[in-house]
Amino acid sequence: MSDDPEKPPAQAGRLPTGRLARTARVGGLVAGQGLRWAGMHTANRVRSPERAQTARNDRTAALVDQLVGQLGQMRGAAMKVGQMLSMVDFDGLPEDQRDDLQRRLAALRDGVPPVPFAKLEKLMRQDLGAPIGEVFADFEPHAFAAASIGQVHRATTRDGRTVAVKIQYPGVAEAVETDLRNATLLLPLVKRLAPGLDGRALAAEMRARISEELDYELEAQNQRRIERLLRGHPAIRIPRVLTDLSTRRVLVSEYVEGARFEEVRRAGEPVRDRYGEIVFRFFFGLLYREHIALGDPHPGNYLLCSDGRVCFLDFGLVRDVDARHLDGERALARAVRAGDAQALKAALTAVGYLPADRADVVDADWALTLMRMATSWYAKPGPRRFRSDDARRDHRREPVDDEQRDAMRDQMNQFTLPPESLLIRRMHGIVAVVLGQLRAGGDWGAIAAEYLHGEPPATPLGEQERAFLDGVGPSPAGVADARP
Repeated sequence: MSDDPEKPPAQAGRLPTGRLARTARVGGLVAGQGLRWAGMHTANRVRSPERAQTARNDRTAALVDQLVGQLGQMRGAAMKVGQMLSMVDFDGLPEDQRDDLQRRLAALRDGVPPVPFAKLEKLMRQDLGAPIGEVFADFEPHAFAAASIGQVHRATTRDGRTVAVKIQYPGVAEAVETDLRNATLLLPLVKRLAPGLDGRALAAEMRARISEELDYELEAQNQRRIERLLRGHPAIRIPRVLTDLSTRRVLVSEYVEGARFEEVRRAGEPVRDRYGEIVFRFFFGLLYREHIALGDPHPGNYLLCSDGRVCFLDFGLVRDVDARHLDGERALARAVRAGDAQALKAALTAVGYLPADRADVVDADWALTLMRMATSWYAKPGPRRFRSDDARRDHRREPVDDEQRDAMRDQMNQFTLPPESLLIRRMHGIVAVVLGQLRAGGDWGAIAAEYLHGEPPATPLGEQERAFLDGVGPSPAGVADARP
């Protein structure tokens, strides 16, 4: 981020809002990759199986590489699409390439250059109904955070409160509208990367969630709701919203000081372990206890406060999940925990991960092996310390020859991702990434069982949370020493 607000980075403020400009970027990507893909298939007819597989890998890697590069230049929904695609398990790539490309997609929200403050003043005057100087006693022109849809500035209210002011980029709503109309253009590429997905259903889900994220009044409602649910929690803090200063494009909430994620990563094991457990409990508790899926568990949205609590930020990407769907997710975890292949296959079909008309193709034992690799870190009890190099995978085994690889691909292509599970899978995946980056240790399966299966608290922090939920333990006393 530039120290001089009048000299922002080279890409700052470049937001192509015109329908033709944004459509041309996406359409050009799809058309160019379609021709290259067709050429690869033609050439593969005369190649050996080994060379054909290498060509497929290279073409898939080039496709996602260009997708990342193109979406990364476009604020708004284009970047959000890339972030959500980071949860897709791409077909046709070796494990190391697949993980690298997923990490690059997930990183689309990082390093976004801020928009010059002068471009935001007119928007704020329009939304607040007065010049900034009449609304705030002080307003810092340097943004201290920037993301795909808006950026955040620190300010002081007229009554002396320090606040964080999130401002939507001018023109981003129009850009997002165009991106959402263009989302269907990406479906052929997504089908090449993950043939089993119901791309249209996922596109509809992304359109709904991203459209909601543009409405800061809705985000303020989400934040107030979650803050009320967790007010007084012994380990979790949510900033309060200043409703009278918030609008559809400006969100004002209390400013919270705390250690950023990178500082926590450098702390000792006890701090990292406790912090990781709080992160885990926050997201799993909201989902399985309150039926709220938070789709943006990015570590940039956490602060370790001086009293030992973790403050969570950003409530734009939220979905209420039906209790019956969560019962299906619990059934999946129970089947993995019990090692029951037939029960797992039935649960996969019931929840929608395995369409009924494709179920006969999938071997139940193979599905159990696959789901164990994906979910055993939270579905099965037992102590585990994450490592930074296994955050995105649980030592998946690669097929040993072309025949086995083709058989695995055929099985994988039968699966899809139910739209209701998009944010759930995103949350599970990024929480695992965070625990890996923290190198956090704990009995994650036993902790998850509190939320999945109603089992008793597995840790002292779980006992404190249970006391809070029962209305007898609201104080965060005794945690102030858990700081880096």
